Amino acid sequence: MAKMKHGSEKNEKGTMTVQEAGRKGGMKTAQTHGREFYEEIGHKGGQRVRELVMEGKKAKGLNPDR
Repeated sequence: MAKMKHGSEKNEKGTMTVQEAGRKGGMKTAQTHGREFYEEIGHKGGQRVRELVMEGKKAKGLNPDR
């Protein structure tokens, strides 16, 4: 299995690091989708966490409204 390099280390082909690729992808996503996109996915993520917490409380027999 191939290892991915982190930080400023370059891979054998001398292209970009994992960090550089992540930054490039994140910046492109921000340009393409804008602020509303991030607000929407953040809200969806928060709602999912809330659901999981409630499910966990129900499984333990606790009051899920607290």
